[in-house]
Amino acid sequence: MNEFIKYLQEKNLSETTQQAYLRNTDLFLSWFDDEPVNAEKKDILKYLEYLKKKKKQQNITRRNSLISLNHYFEFLIKKEEIIKNPCSLLKIRGTKRKQLYKIFSFEELKQLLDDYYNIFVKNYNDNHIPKNQRGNSYLSKNRNYVMLSFLIYQGLHTNELQKITLDDVDTIKATVKITGGKKTNDKKLTLQPEQIGVLMNYLQNIRPQFLEKYNIENNNLFLTLPEVSKKNTKQTKLMQTLKTLTKQVKSINENFTSFKQIRASVITHWIKTVGLRKAQYFSGHRYISTTEKYLPNDLEKLTDEIEKYNPFSF
Repeated sequence: MNEFIKYLQEKNLSETTQQAYLRNTDLFLSWFDDEPVNAEKKDILKYLEYLKKKKKQQNITRRNSLISLNHYFEFLIKKEEIIKNPCSLLKIRGTKRKQLYKIFSFEELKQLLDDYYNIFVKNYNDNHIPKNQRGNSYLSKNRNYVMLSFLIYQGLHTNELQKITLDDVDTIKATVKITGGKKTNDKKLTLQPEQIGVLMNYLQNIRPQFLEKYNIENNNLFLTLPEVSKKNTKQTKLMQTLKTLTKQVKSINENFTSFKQIRASVITHWIKTVGLRKAQYFSGHRYISTTEKYLPNDLEKLTDEIEKYNPFSF
């Protein structure tokens, strides 16, 4: 189990969490009468039933055991000892679920981006803005348009936006590198054709005006105005900008609630079009179980195996 311990440590999990995962895994291995590499989904289901009926465990406790086993089998996949996680898609009913959002179709998301451009960039009437502030408004809205395109086409977290540097963007190969965090992996995503012209305009015309007009020296892709930057820490320097962008998008579509909703919509689209594993990479999720939380509500495409073993019936 030493290798598994090292695997958990690399996940930056707390010592308490690591010990809980190890304990739960040891309990399963003691119960299972075969080599762990031979475990199948039906064995995991039998074990969960054993915990419920014999050990009288509550759903939340069994859920923790399932999470522990999911980590263990992902570890075995990484070691190339197995090719499929038997815990995949299994859920425990009666535990707290992830907040659900109204899911936008990808066409609706692209329409949202187009509407933002037409309303706030191309046809925006700035007569109500004092003349000495119109330059700021113009720069901000063009920057916000590019930011919104990254949220929609790349499905980024808002905190990933402020991590992107000029070095991360390759306009020749049309890619952007996203540095991972405590809970996410590094990833390199393709820029969509619709973004290239917009991004080039931002890099060549809009961003240089931030640097020149406000005498800013910064390698970040997205810059804030000085009066905003001074009020924020490094962690929240785009917070006010994103609050403004949120209000703008809400004025376009009343069904919009937050950028988490947009990310959930994009990940749902990826799952439907490219599958779970690619959606996991594009999302930066370290664990496939995190991506599975975004599975579409339509269960018709689930396999016969899921219906046979009915993991939702516990």
